[in-house]
Amino acid sequence: MTAVLDIRNLHVSIDEQPILKGIDLIVKQGEIHALMGPNGSGKSTLAYALAGHPAYEPSAGRVIFDGEDLLEMEPDERSHAGLFLAFQYPVAVPGVTLAKFLRQAINSRRQAENPDDKGISIPEFRRLLKSKMDMLGIDPKFAGRYLNEGFSGGEKKRAEILQMATLTPKIAIMDETDSGLDIDALRIVSEGANQLKEELGMGMLVITHYQRILNYITPDKVHIMLDGRIVESGGPELALKLEESGYDWLREKHGILEEA
Repeated sequence: MTAVLDIRNLHVSIDEQPILKGIDLIVKQGEIHALMGPNGSGKSTLAYALAGHPAYEPSAGRVIFDGEDLLEMEPDERSHAGLFLAFQYPVAVPGVTLAKFLRQAINSRRQAENPDDKGISIPEFRRLLKSKMDMLGIDPKFAGRYLNEGFSGGEKKRAEILQMATLTPKIAIMDETDSGLDIDALRIVSEGANQLKEELGMGMLVITHYQRILNYITPDKVHIMLDGRIVESGGPELALKLEESGYDWLREKHGILEEA
């Protein structure tokens, strides 16, 4: 069955300041949705609220994921259910290799499903990791490096693509994945995301400021967020119009003052 992330009238406030003001959005497994908007529109707030960050607890609305109430789940339960968040600024974990981190993440999910599961064996894990790195064209030596320590911006995002390939979530939220990437790194990361959709049937919500990542990842749908609401949805041509005309025509159309 195809998993669905169904967001209904979602509201989130920070320090009593409304940030999300009624988000309605449906993302299905196997689809790529782009969520665009200027700074302050609420894009990252939506990502953190869906992932279960305690500072971004919704005040109203529902989120149904794969038939279950997402908002009733703890963050680790959301991950085990098949939701993944690729961070805008992934943190470094000194002393923990990427391979060790991934093996622990796989075992955590397996044991959540079956407490008696002894975890993935080292030989089985090595075969799995090698197949995913081959698929993405990543040098095997990369897995022996400490997670994100000394990584370039592109390497950090590549590591998250590898996490997605290895953990195979049903739907991944990619929060500003293009932030700080040069053109070569952007192309490499985007090609990896496209492979995950084509080969694993993964659904994605790609959150971005700019159209440039959509030169490499072709979305099924584009949504524009302003002032905590999705004000416009359409196909890839909507992103091109934004690139040409900016957001002012949408602010005027919907009577929205520019965000601070």
